[in-house]
Amino acid sequence: MAPPRARALLLPLAAATVLVASTIFLFAAAGASRWRPADTGLPVPATSADFSAVPVSLRAASATKGQELSFLDENGRPDDPSSGSSSASGTGTGRCDPRDAAVRVFMYDMPPEFHFGLLGWAPPSGDAGAVWPDVRGGAAPRYPGGLNQQHSVEYWLTLDLLASSSASTCGAAVRVADYRDADVVFVPFFASLSYNRHSKALPPEKVSRDRSLQEKLVRFLVAQPEWKRSGGADHVIVAHHPNSLLHARLALFPAMFVLSDFGRYHPRVASLEKDLIAPYRHMAKTFVNDTTGFDDRPTLLYFRGAIYRKEGGNIRQELYNMLKDEKDVLFSFGSVQDHGVSKASQGMHSSKFCLNIAGDTPSSNRLFDAIVSHCVPVIISDDIELPYEDILDYSKFSIFVRSSDAVKKGYLMRLIKGVDKRRWTRMWKRLKEVDKHFEYQFPSQKDDAVQMIWQALARKVPLIRLKAHRFRRSSRSERGSK
Repeated sequence: MAPPRARALLLPLAAATVLVASTIFLFAAAGASRWRPADTGLPVPATSADFSAVPVSLRAASATKGQELSFLDENGRPDDPSSGSSSASGTGTGRCDPRDAAVRVFMYDMPPEFHFGLLGWAPPSGDAGAVWPDVRGGAAPRYPGGLNQQHSVEYWLTLDLLASSSASTCGAAVRVADYRDADVVFVPFFASLSYNRHSKALPPEKVSRDRSLQEKLVRFLVAQPEWKRSGGADHVIVAHHPNSLLHARLALFPAMFVLSDFGRYHPRVASLEKDLIAPYRHMAKTFVNDTTGFDDRPTLLYFRGAIYRKEGGNIRQELYNMLKDEKDVLFSFGSVQDHGVSKASQGMHSSKFCLNIAGDTPSSNRLFDAIVSHCVPVIISDDIELPYEDILDYSKFSIFVRSSDAVKKGYLMRLIKGVDKRRWTRMWKRLKEVDKHFEYQFPSQKDDAVQMIWQALARKVPLIRLKAHRFRRSSRSERGSK
């Protein structure tokens, strides 16, 4: 038997144990009344998700706190108004559980003039209020061809989000109906297409359609409760063409930009810490079932493209003068107009190394053409930033050369000829492993460019949350001082 002092100590402990057990029982019995951290306002993960369909709209911000994740069809209307609750795994409705996705995304239902309207799409006559095309079954309005396609990133991401609303399995990203359930807010503005097609004012217009859309975009975003809640820190805007979003950058820079490079951005507006680099959509044909090894590629070094460039691209002319007469080197001018894409594909498929030289900006579509052609890229661009470089080691399948070294007489040729067959073959094999990461397609596939971009964005979510929380801290302090 325990001594009196020990029994005295055990009595409070036993009472505390009973109290904790009772509390747990009461919370379990309450069921729907889940505890929520009062100081954050963030939703608590549900034990049983209610997927009752609620429209995603610009009024979603007025939804009640604690509302469960919900879905809608690709036209922005309730997908299944009669559906009840389902299990947390999502098997009750056949839809993916948003908690299984790498990133949950709220997407504004913006008017078609900002996105698919730029492709000539309009709501069907019987449904004039529809915002989105029906993309079920893989059908979607086509993006224009030619060089427009290389900056079509926003198109593929938007399609993927629309399809995720009714997907049975989760990809890397899934669209949610309430922005408070989202990790990020996606802005569906086809900025690159707007620039490519409408950057020049047509008489009698004094302002181009592109600039007008950007001004509308700024007015719309800064008025939204979603933007005001974070100061825009959790918003994602794709502006892949170097000249796109030119008139709205300064107003929207708190958002994360998805870009091709930082060549035409002020460091305070865009940076690798805040923003994301996405690959160009390659123009060369992917080399499927490639068995052309070292001895089957007769050209040692290949470049075809514009030789005379402005800004940082002057090095192209210097290299052309140095290399044009070298044996087994093909360095020539080419453009889309003279079947340049087809000729470039053939040339890259038969070459061991492909030059990727800085042009008007640090990046170029040529790098991604080389990757899918399994032609080892020789990158001469001191300020280039590369997609997914936090998880992808480009040095295993590329060669990097400083611009100052590349223009030294004989340096580049000695470097390339010094790569023996064994080393080149290792790089070639690695190219065949990673080329899938640079393929844009709809529906998207595991680890393709669309999925890789979403995964890269998901890795930035902790920083996005930090910035959003710090913004709320300062904004609440300002309100309290008034």
